[in-house]
Amino acid sequence: MSSEEEKNKALVRRFLEAHAKGDLGAMEEMLAPDFVNHNLLPGQEPVRKTRKGYLQSTAEYHDAFSGSRYVIEKQVAEGDEVVTSFTASATHDRGAYLDMAPTGKEFEALLILIHRIVGGKITEEWSQGSGLAELTQQRLAQERIERERVQQELEVARTIQQASLPKGVPSLEEWQINPYCQPAREVGGDFYEFYQLDDGRVGFAVGDATGKGVPAALVMTGSCAYLGGVAAASGSSPGEALALANEALLARIPPNMFVTCFYAILDPKSGSLRYANAGHDLPYLHRNGDAEELRARGMPLGLMPEMSYEEGEVSLGEGNCLLFYSDGLVEAHNPQGEMFGFPRLRAFVAEHGAERSLEEALLEELYSFVGEGWEQEDDITLVTLRRSASLS
Repeated sequence: MSSEEEKNKALVRRFLEAHAKGDLGAMEEMLAPDFVNHNLLPGQEPVRKTRKGYLQSTAEYHDAFSGSRYVIEKQVAEGDEVVTSFTASATHDRGAYLDMAPTGKEFEALLILIHRIVGGKITEEWSQGSGLAELTQQRLAQERIERERVQQELEVARTIQQASLPKGVPSLEEWQINPYCQPAREVGGDFYEFYQLDDGRVGFAVGDATGKGVPAALVMTGSCAYLGGVAAASGSSPGEALALANEALLARIPPNMFVTCFYAILDPKSGSLRYANAGHDLPYLHRNGDAEELRARGMPLGLMPEMSYEEGEVSLGEGNCLLFYSDGLVEAHNPQGEMFGFPRLRAFVAEHGAERSLEEALLEELYSFVGEGWEQEDDITLVTLRRSASLS
């Protein structure tokens, strides 16, 4: 990920923090003068599309709701656009909002926003799925789900997730494959899968569906199935397979969800690995004492139609090791609130990638970092692919 894309993600995080606090001055500083809001509800005046109208809508929201809180689930940066999935919660107890009287009830909803950033300013905003007002109305019309029902859903989700993961790994001469998946208490949508292709090649997929519970587990299962179907049936390249899976998921998953996925196809005889990426965290390749990122651009699956996915290719030699992982690893926090982070992970792979049990050493490093009493926040998935010395 480029430094500019990292800056764009940080800008959106600050903007959402200001939005949650109702800090209109900070928001105005981050919005371009010609900012356009594409999230108008039916019947709203065109002026609401402008920066002034957007800020006015934000003020009206905070006049009606207290305790507004946004928790970012995932961010993906692609060029000048940033996609953010986050949970919004607030209590409708201050005043009327969109002709609805205050009820004193709290709502919580998963939202997805897309921002375009130009020259360090936010120039446009889109939302995927229901608007905030619609979600508020839905939430206010529902009773709080009983604790026992929530726990039952989590147990069902764990069962679905564990049953969907591969029971074994492909047996390849001169290759070692080691998967690891540890669900969090509130199950998310992590997955990994292997696809045996007709010509002897093997497909590797590692991904993460947004959200938690049964919906995420079901989307995770569907993602594996769609990707496997197009990979095996059509002999598609990684980019083509992701494009086909994107169209299938777009028509089948809820509009407030998406899937990140890194998909690669290995030729075990030559060591060639061709890959494509749908917004997933970049794998690290250990060779020559360094850790290289496998870069390829592409938006997450199920978010926008007619997406294309850039492909890359690398040759894996003897002793080379490739680490696939999910964001539950890099986003783990220690007691001081510091994240494990990408720089720490990359440095660790560079130093320890030659060890035969990289995943075990990495987990020891993680547990040492988070300390005792750590409550795992998200699923953690690791898959290592290592080429051993030739038997000949």
